[in-house]
Parts: sequence; structure tokens; C-alpha cells
Amino acid sequence: MPPPITRQVDPSAAGMRLDVFLASQPEVGGRALAKQLVDDGKATVDGRRAKPGLYLEAGQQVVFTVDIAVVRDPLAPDLPLPEVRVLFDDPHLCAIDKPAGLAAHPAEDKSVVAHTVASWARARFGELPTAPDAHRPGIVHRLDRDTSGVMVVAKTELAMAALRQQWKERAVRKEYRCLVHGEPRFQSDWIERPIATDPRHPDRMTVVTEGGRESQTFYEVLERFRGFAHVRCEPKTGRTHQIRVHMTSIGHSLVGDRVYRSRMRQHDALPAGAPSPGRQCLHAHRLAIAHPVTDEPLQFEAPLPADMQALLQWLRSHARAT
Repeated sequence: MPPPITRQVDPSAAGMRLDVFLASQPEVGGRALAKQLVDDGKATVDGRRAKPGLYLEAGQQVVFTVDIAVVRDPLAPDLPLPEVRVLFDDPHLCAIDKPAGLAAHPAEDKSVVAHTVASWARARFGELPTAPDAHRPGIVHRLDRDTSGVMVVAKTELAMAALRQQWKERAVRKEYRCLVHGEPRFQSDWIERPIATDPRHPDRMTVVTEGGRESQTFYEVLERFRGFAHVRCEPKTGRTHQIRVHMTSIGHSLVGDRVYRSRMRQHDALPAGAPSPGRQCLHAHRLAIAHPVTDEPLQFEAPLPADMQALLQWLRSHARAT
């Protein structure tokens, strides 16, 4: 058993819920594990068991035990730094071309040892600001682990606040490229369907007819092939997995997506001989923001990665639409 970890509640954390306080500790790093520690009796306050919703007072002692062989800092894994291409860098922010396979921030499962955008950024730039509700240094917005493309990292508190406000006000213009199964009926259209958590699969999202959060995605077909299409998407809102969910909802699942598959496409596969990217074919191609300090308009662009380029070239040679 690893030794217990003791943390004193300082005045800035007074009034914070126990589960939120635990989640902010680097050894825990997430609400799910924090709640589990409390429920399992592996976290105490002043020597007594407590409920996750207990509001803490300054000076109290919180003791907890994390059941992993070695308590690791998820923001400093003992691994070589990943290769990340920098698109823009100044004292306030950095824009990168995130490779597929690199998560934005550490997973809640502390047994997962891997670099993330957050750990790469901290290793390169030192301590970075974090959002008040999570220990994710530098992370302003997220891309799925297997989605490639433009991401912005905040390097100062001022930049973090200003950039988060731009996302909140939907002042950021985002353009994605994707490859989908099937050929959309329209050359371009808006998908305006609310999105909510899938009640059958809590880790997934789905479109709903009632409730849910307003979600809007514009799409335009750039190229058509036999059974496939190259599509440009501009999400107006920023819901979790929005493009993947919206394109699936109109019958055009993304090539390589192992989670979201429409009923008509659930058995679709790439033709024999076509190079498989081994991940969902989704790429954050372009991002336009205002500089958080100067208000200067900035636009960052990341070219299609090699895996999507290879598949596109194959489709152009072997599956041109007639």
C-alpha cells in the first residue's frame, strides 16, 4: 500500500467541496477518482470519514491514499517528449499542430502513463495557468485524442481568461476536414440538432429531439468519391464530439470512427487496398482567434496529416465519383 498523502486546506480552498478539493490534487486529478476515494473510505477530513459534498474549512487536514504502485505526476511522465509542430509562439500563447494519438490532458485513470498536450506544454514552457475547474495547465480547448490539428495553449493567466471568454462567446472560427462514409445528399447544409449524453452509453453523446444542448454544424462537400466524401465542417457550437455525432446523425459516419457509426454505415469498411488511418478521419484544419492581449486577428492552419492524405490520394485514384 502506498503511504497516505496529507494536505492542509489553505484559505483559498475554504468553502470548496471535498471531492472538488481532492480532484484538484495532482495525484487524483479528476472528480470520478476523487468520489471513489471518498466512497471507499480512502479519504478523511481531520481523521473522520466524510461525504464528497462536505464543504471544507481552512486549516482542516485531508488525508487520502491513491491505490497505485507508484504515485506519478501525470504532467511529468518519465517518457520522451512527443514531437509537436509549433505553428505560432509568443509570450502569451502557443498554437500547435497536435498529432493524432496525443490527448489534450491526462486521463482520470492514473494507471495511464502517457504524454499529453498539457505535459508537453509544461515541459517546454514551465508552469502554466489552468482553468479554475480543472488541473489542465495551458489547456483552453480540447481535441479528441485521435483528432489531429490546430490547438491553442495559454501561457499566462491573462491569455487563459481572454481565450476562454472567446470560446464562451463563440467568437472563435473553427474549420475541420473529415472523410465520411457515403455521399451527402446536399453539397452544403446546416445540421442543427441538440446533443446530450447517450443514456445507454454515458461516455458517448447523441442527438436528441427534446432537451440537450443547442448544437450547430455547417458542412460543405469538397470532393465526392464512390461511397465516400471529403467534407469541410465549421461547428458554430463546441459540444463534445459534435462533428462526429452530427455527421453520424445524417447517415455519414467518419471513416475510422470506432464509436459513432450510423445504422446504415455500421458495417461499412474501406475498400481492399485502401490505406487505413487507424483512427477517425477528423482534422482541425484552421482556427481563427483574436490575440488575447493585442486583439490582433490571428489565423492558424495545419495541413492534412500524412494518414488522411494517403487515403485521399488513394480515393482520387481508385474511387472517383462518376
